Amino acid sequence: MAYETIKYDVKDNILTITLNRPDKLNAFTGEMMQELIDAFDRADADDDVRAIVVTGEGRAFCAGADLSAGAKTFDYAERDDRPDKAGDPRRPDGSIDWSNPAVRDGGGRVTLRIFECLKPVIAAVNGPAVGIGVTMQLAMDVRLASEDARFGFVFARRGIVPEACSSWFLPRLVGISQALEWTYSGRVFPAQEALEGGLVKKLYKADDLLPAAYEMAREIVENTAPVSIALTRQMMWRMLGADHPMEAHKVDSRAIYARGAQEDAKEGVMSFLEKRPAKYPNKVSEDMPSFFPWWDERKYS
Repeated sequence: MAYETIKYDVKDNILTITLNRPDKLNAFTGEMMQELIDAFDRADADDDVRAIVVTGEGRAFCAGADLSAGAKTFDYAERDDRPDKAGDPRRPDGSIDWSNPAVRDGGGRVTLRIFECLKPVIAAVNGPAVGIGVTMQLAMDVRLASEDARFGFVFARRGIVPEACSSWFLPRLVGISQALEWTYSGRVFPAQEALEGGLVKKLYKADDLLPAAYEMAREIVENTAPVSIALTRQMMWRMLGADHPMEAHKVDSRAIYARGAQEDAKEGVMSFLEKRPAKYPNKVSEDMPSFFPWWDERKYS
């Protein structure tokens, strides 16, 4: 896919995905949705990609949904220019088939794809991040922000509701009370409040933000086994929904057993004993253990 709304750049095993509509403050469109999903598909299939940094071009991260359609912006039934809304969920009698894929939220498709990702994902929030501009970050692993960044879960002020699976992600990240205060008020708040509320890990001067994100990514790239990282990411995220620690014990046990028999574990031990950098041979594209994935794919229905 040739990208029109994002940039895709791999250097030193780090993929940078840049939201690239700077004249529109990187506002989200159906085309951007498709390109982001394709970019994460591409990254998972590429063993040269060991970590991902997501940022915005220009002075914004993402100003939210593109509102250029005016009053019809969120009236998907009346929009014929949304590539993510193929088909018509309306039945002949006028009722809605709520299980029809045409009903699906485009932001949710993006966050679900990020949730499935096998590479660590770091958000470098360089400016305003509002609506889908902030909810798309919730499925990323770490959020770093510029001191100039601003955040807003503005949905109730636009007459809609939180999207992009944020009703699942946000309370798990910041707690239910903070999640509700931000989504009830719909106000735009500064980076310092995002830090204090647990939404972001750390704030940086504008010029220091991307270097900090790359430093974090390089720590992963240079010191860890890719297959172990892929498993760890899915283990941690998916256990957020487990109903008992036994579910974690099952996966931990299978993963340790499988990994212990692979060359990565031997290399990890011997490189430590020999006081040298490790060179892990196993690849995400080829060497994930046979029990992976351990979950059943969830369908939209």
